[in-house]
Order: sequence, then C-alpha cells, then structure tokens
Amino acid sequence: MKGSKFPAGWDAQRVRRVVDHYERQTDAEAVAEDEAAYDGATGSMIEIPRALVPAVRKLLAKRRA
Repeated sequence: MKGSKFPAGWDAQRVRRVVDHYERQTDAEAVAEDEAAYDGATGSMIEIPRALVPAVRKLLAKRRA
C-alpha cells in the first residue's frame, strides 16, 4: 500500500485530530461552529443558480479591475 500524501504542514496525526473533532461534535455544536464562522464577516453569502456562476464571476472580475 502506498503512503498517504498530505498538504504542507499536515500529517496523519493532525488529520486524525480533525476527524475526531468532527466525529465527536453534536449537531448543536456543528451549527454553532458554522454560525460563528460568519460572525464579523465582511462579506455576504447568497445562493444563485449554478448556470449563473460564470456570469457573476465575470461581473466580479470587472468590478475588481
């Protein structure tokens, strides 16, 4: 069996810690963690149809230029 490849700074122990964290998390804890990720955010999340993603990306690229 070939060895696993990890991103820079990661190893099997770090991956195991992350997996354990999410496997032990209750549903309420998972929701709280997700909600906390948006606290103080400087952006907004919106849902758009996938078919419109390329057009929205073009608009954003023009805005940055």
